[in-house]
Amino acid sequence: MAGFVQGEFDHLRAPYKREAPVLQGSGKAGSYNAMSVDCPFVFFHNDRFYMMHIGFDGLGYRTALATSDNLVEWGREGVILDRGEDSSRWDYVGAAYSWVLLENNDLYELPRLKKVDGKYWMIYHAYPEFGYEAGGAKMGLAWCESESLLDWHRLDEPILSYENGGDWERGGLYKCCFVEYEGRYWMYYNAKDKPNWPWTEETGLAVSDDLLHWTRLPGGEPVMGVKPGTFYSQYVSDPHIRFDSRTGNWVNFGFGFDGEHAQGLLATSKDLTNWKIADEPWIPHGEPGEADETHAHKSAVIYWKDRFYHFYCACRPAKPGDASTVAEGEGEFRCIMLRTSLPLD
Repeated sequence: MAGFVQGEFDHLRAPYKREAPVLQGSGKAGSYNAMSVDCPFVFFHNDRFYMMHIGFDGLGYRTALATSDNLVEWGREGVILDRGEDSSRWDYVGAAYSWVLLENNDLYELPRLKKVDGKYWMIYHAYPEFGYEAGGAKMGLAWCESESLLDWHRLDEPILSYENGGDWERGGLYKCCFVEYEGRYWMYYNAKDKPNWPWTEETGLAVSDDLLHWTRLPGGEPVMGVKPGTFYSQYVSDPHIRFDSRTGNWVNFGFGFDGEHAQGLLATSKDLTNWKIADEPWIPHGEPGEADETHAHKSAVIYWKDRFYHFYCACRPAKPGDASTVAEGEGEFRCIMLRTSLPLD
């Protein structure tokens, strides 16, 4: 897009790919990650690194935690948002975390969770029907007081729905992130324009003063939209926004999709409203046979010991011996991978 300065953000690149996944599905029937894992979110808490992520078990998404001391080897802690017991609830099928409120926005500081009213706050999304992302999803809010982060409580009603949104989001909502800035909360979320394939996904913005009541921007149009003829011609999705204090820009490690490959993108902004998207994929899909052969998307970025760790969801066609595959995706293997700005020791 015009206005994006090539080379200005090269310090954010992560060209070194770790070949082995850091997390993958278990292949065990009944487990939260029986078929796949997806959507990493990495932060620092209680002197350890935590990765919030979702698993797909064939019925719906469930949210879990993993922990690490070095950002490379990860151990699972447990499921924190599970399938509900009350089938009348809007989020009964499953709950996929989207973001947890952080106390800082600076990309070069370790991301730590922030308490409001004595609680940690998480936004999540849920689909109404069993299956792989079946039906139009809505956004909900959950809270936790425990420092173990294993005991979350969900509010009864959604906080944001596609039903009162613009035409571009009438098919349902997807993953979001939010930042606290100038006394307000800014939520960036992607959504699809219709329920049935092929659809378009774009990224919009809503603001709140209390985390409970959200108002879309006047006009309600996307702030990051698709562009014909680019690698983001069909999707601009899954925002992951931090502040790059070295350049004075907000940066979004989202992803674009052109109908064939989903690839990481970089968008930048001075004011959180007007965004420029780099012309080329920030995290390109891999070569044939690599874990990210088909898709390299859904990023989480953390800076530690002078190195960027760029986590993302990788996808390729299934191979004999894979422990888990997404049946709905006709034999797709989906895992969480890592790239770094410097080689790992």
